[in-house]
Amino acid sequence: MKDFHYEKYDATGLAELIRSKEVTSKEVALKAITRIEGMNPALNAVIHKFYDKAVQSADTGRQEGLFPGVPMLLKNLNQEIEGEIISEGSKVLRHYRAEKDATYTKCLKQAGVNIFGVTNVPEFALMGITEPAVYGPTRNPWNIHVTPGGSSGGSAAAVASGMVPVAGANDGGGSIRIPAAYCGLFGMKPTRGRTPVGPVRGRAWQGASGDHVLTKSVRDSAAFLDILEVREKTGTFRAPPHKSRYLEIMKKPRIKPLKIAFSLNSPIGSAVDEECRQAVLQTVQWLEAAGHSVEERSAPVDGNSIAKSYMTLYYGEVAARLKEIEALIGRKVTMSDVEPVTWLLGILGRAISAEEFVLRLRTWDEAAIQMEAFHETYDLYLTPATGKLQAGIGEFHLQKKEQLLLQIVSRLNAGKALLKTDILDQLIQQSLERTPFTQLANLTGQPAMSVPLYQTAAGLPVGVQFMGARGREDLLFQLAAALENSALWQDVHQNPFMKL
Repeated sequence: MKDFHYEKYDATGLAELIRSKEVTSKEVALKAITRIEGMNPALNAVIHKFYDKAVQSADTGRQEGLFPGVPMLLKNLNQEIEGEIISEGSKVLRHYRAEKDATYTKCLKQAGVNIFGVTNVPEFALMGITEPAVYGPTRNPWNIHVTPGGSSGGSAAAVASGMVPVAGANDGGGSIRIPAAYCGLFGMKPTRGRTPVGPVRGRAWQGASGDHVLTKSVRDSAAFLDILEVREKTGTFRAPPHKSRYLEIMKKPRIKPLKIAFSLNSPIGSAVDEECRQAVLQTVQWLEAAGHSVEERSAPVDGNSIAKSYMTLYYGEVAARLKEIEALIGRKVTMSDVEPVTWLLGILGRAISAEEFVLRLRTWDEAAIQMEAFHETYDLYLTPATGKLQAGIGEFHLQKKEQLLLQIVSRLNAGKALLKTDILDQLIQQSLERTPFTQLANLTGQPAMSVPLYQTAAGLPVGVQFMGARGREDLLFQLAAALENSALWQDVHQNPFMKL
């Protein structure tokens, strides 16, 4: 079966072929390498490749685990592979090699996956686009002139183009769901504490960030969550337990109709593109026809307060990461080591008080309490996954006035002064207006998914987002499985790169 269409299979399908010996792990590995080499020059999704190790692994022909020999790529952040570069998209770490496997990586290796490389990310995963200065932009397989989103943009482009059936991702403010929405993939952000963050850390972004995968199918996402759900003794957070494996749960039809709230309005008051709104309205019609109860109602939280809390997290985490990096490289990090926006965020992080940071964290808890009460009435909450369609490559390059502001603030170390102006509020608005819907689930710890249910007149995919109460991935997977079998589901194999 050497001429099988590798790119058409999801991870579960490839595993079935390998186990049944219709193809060998070596044949699959060679197909993956050919596909990556053919697609990556145009997309720039994969920045480091481990072909020799992957082929050597395939040569063993081992059949252990749920996904024996299935090709996979990991993300260049928090998914360390012992001895391999983990630069987090920054030139300051471009030569840094991981000392040990992440727990996430160990789980995947135990499941039998074959790791072929590492995908592109924006510097420190700080952007909803993937255009790091050190590696260059990743492009969208549906249209190479637009972004695949971020921060898991390299992973999304790799899966959507058929390089691999599944790729590692993590989500601290939408970094799984935004690329899923922009690339026509399925993306689930699990409940806080569901997946591992260790062994060198006990929390990621104060619990806002969690790791999972980007996939073409719902069943792959469910199966990988079964694999990744481990109890870490050193982990700060633990998700509520569940009775059955997610792969089994998603196969069971939902008998009781769901009660679902939906909103078309941006939580920060910014405009929402009409086609993002239409994606939700079309989904509402399908839900009602399927017997679910749907009501228009916004989440009971202050969206602007959530946005400010989220950006405060950015400031503090960037400042702390730059300080940690100094210990890794043995010297001070300078402005020339990182991108201008990263440097500004670090200045702001050093300027903000501990009091302010703690108060912003308490906003998360207040929102979580409000959303838990909300979910006593509504099973799920439906919104657009993004507020705007895919941005053009290079659209977010700094303008001259922004570059000048950065230079002034940096030279004067004027972080405290900047915090007192309305300039920062304007920057927050500009930063989040394209993707204002995803941050809430990160701060409250809820599971949320982006589902590919719409396509624009220009042929670009649009995702819709569903959020559930903490621990209710089961409801999300069941609904996603039903939607996957509906006429709404957009087939990722229709993008131009899948046809090559």
